[in-house]
Amino acid sequence: MRLDRRLALAMAALTGTLLAAVPGVSASAAAAPRAVPLPIADAADVVATGDRIFVSGGRNSTDVVVTAANGDLVSTLSGLPGPTDLQLSADRQTLYVALPSANAIAAVNTGTLTEFARFDTGAAGCPSSLALTGRFLWFGYGCGGWDGNIGRLDLGRQPAVLTTGLARESYYGAPFVTAAQQNRTVLLAGQPGVSPASVDAYGIGTGGALSFLRTNDFMAVGSNLRDIALNPAGDTVYTASGAPYEVQAFPFAAITAPTATFRTGAYPNAVELTRDGTRVAGGADASYDPDVFVFGLDGTEQARFELGADLVPGGLAWSPNGARLYAITSDWTGARPAILHVLPVPAA
Repeated sequence: MRLDRRLALAMAALTGTLLAAVPGVSASAAAAPRAVPLPIADAADVVATGDRIFVSGGRNSTDVVVTAANGDLVSTLSGLPGPTDLQLSADRQTLYVALPSANAIAAVNTGTLTEFARFDTGAAGCPSSLALTGRFLWFGYGCGGWDGNIGRLDLGRQPAVLTTGLARESYYGAPFVTAAQQNRTVLLAGQPGVSPASVDAYGIGTGGALSFLRTNDFMAVGSNLRDIALNPAGDTVYTASGAPYEVQAFPFAAITAPTATFRTGAYPNAVELTRDGTRVAGGADASYDPDVFVFGLDGTEQARFELGADLVPGGLAWSPNGARLYAITSDWTGARPAILHVLPVPAA
């Protein structure tokens, strides 16, 4: 099945990455997508500041690749042990990089491309996911087994104050964590890779106190959670799980039944909202089908893209203005380098 898919996708690659807009939207409304090979064998995450794109190389790498908004290579940040999750500050001037291989989190100036701080997470081993609410940098940590938990760095203190063990109970490995752009009082944590999948909603109080609010109803999220997101207001939860074959949206106040679904085909593995929260990007590892979709909030498909390789779990990022979508793919055989896909998105 994999080999057949590779052959089919290789044929598609001869004509470049394909864009298929929904009926009524002209394909000429957007520039051609672009696929840029990167100087890393694998990729873990991607974020966009507007003029620069950052792609982390994953646990077997020491690099974060920097490109221009159009994908042209700019630089490579080296000396970063096992870079995985990336998190931008609200002003997009600082990039935080999770370094599970060093039990640390690095802070990089996105203008000068220099690392100016590195925060040791101590006994909180393998910090792998990041979220930011004001002065608090949250991280999911755990190296394996039921040692996963949530930690916090108070960046408003000098030196930054580390607190660990904040979750209501342990997770199997490092949980996903994510926060809302416009709401500093909520945090979402997801348990990856197990069945049934689960997400936990937390409230953030005075001084960064974390309080458990609720979890999802049994089986509501599906199985094998691959990515999570919150809308900017923090009142809607989005999940991408291996099953069901769709991204789901739930009220943050009651994670019981989806209020909207976004059909991606088999094995959804990524979800990302535009900065204004009006469009949803969903991705999947769906054989013989498009990999990336753009939807309105009601689930109406607006565009779709075939990448020609496997979308990295969680490997989507919108440009701040919503005009471009960035996706990262890797070759499971190791025969090709990781690729950054620059996908111009037609106006809604």
